[in-house]
Amino acid sequence: MVHSSKTNLASQYGVVLLAGGKSSRMGTNKALLPILGKPNIEHIRDQLRSLVPAPDERGASPHFVVVTNEPESYRFLGETMVGDRHPGLGPLAGIQVGLQASPCDWNLVVACDMPMVTAEVGLFLMELAGADRSANEEPTGFDAVVPVIGGQLHPLFAVYHKRCANPIEEMLLSSKLRMIYLLDSLRVKQVTEADFPNHINIGQVFFNMNNPEDYQQVLKWLSEGGRKREVFPGS
Repeated sequence: MVHSSKTNLASQYGVVLLAGGKSSRMGTNKALLPILGKPNIEHIRDQLRSLVPAPDERGASPHFVVVTNEPESYRFLGETMVGDRHPGLGPLAGIQVGLQASPCDWNLVVACDMPMVTAEVGLFLMELAGADRSANEEPTGFDAVVPVIGGQLHPLFAVYHKRCANPIEEMLLSSKLRMIYLLDSLRVKQVTEADFPNHINIGQVFFNMNNPEDYQQVLKWLSEGGRKREVFPGS
C-alpha cells in the first residue's frame, strides 16, 4: 500500500489502464501474457490499485478505468471498463475516452506494454501534477506530467488532466494521431531520471515490452527480484 504525508490523496486522482489492441511484434495479446502467475494486465492493475480508493460494496471503483474494445476478455478484472469512441486510432483514442470516463481531474495513464511500473513511481508523478494540492493553493500551470528517460518521452506512463480530452478529440477528428502532436499542444512538465528518488530503477520501470525478447527480459528481472536501481549517466 502506498502512503503519503498528504491527506486523502487517493480520492483526488484516477488511473486509466490502456489494454491496447493489436500486438503484431509480440505475436499475441501482450495484455494477457502471464506475469508472476497472472495476466500481465492484472499484474499491472495490482501494482497500481493502491493509488485509488478501494471498490465499495457495489463493485468496481470509478477511479480505476480500463480502456478496451474487448470487455469480455477483461471482465475478470472487475474494474470499470470503457471502449474507444474512435476505435483503431491508437493510444490517443484510449487516453481520451479514459479521461472522459474518470471522475478525477488528474489521471495516471499507463499502457499494457509496461509491466514493471510501480505505485511508488505513479504516486510520485501524481504528486508532481499537483493532484494533492489544497483548495487554497494555486492550480498547477501545466496539463500533463510526462517522464523523459534517456532523452525519450514516455507519454504512456504519465499523468494527464481531464481537460486534455478536448484537444485529443480535435486531433482524432483531424487524423493527427501521434502522441507528440498532443504533447506539443499541451503545457507539459517533463520529469527526467535525475528527478526520481535514487533507489528507483528507472530503466526497468519505464521498460517497454514489445516483443518476445522483451517479455523474456521482464520475466528474468522479476525472477531475480526486479527493480534494483539502475544508474544512468549523469544521475
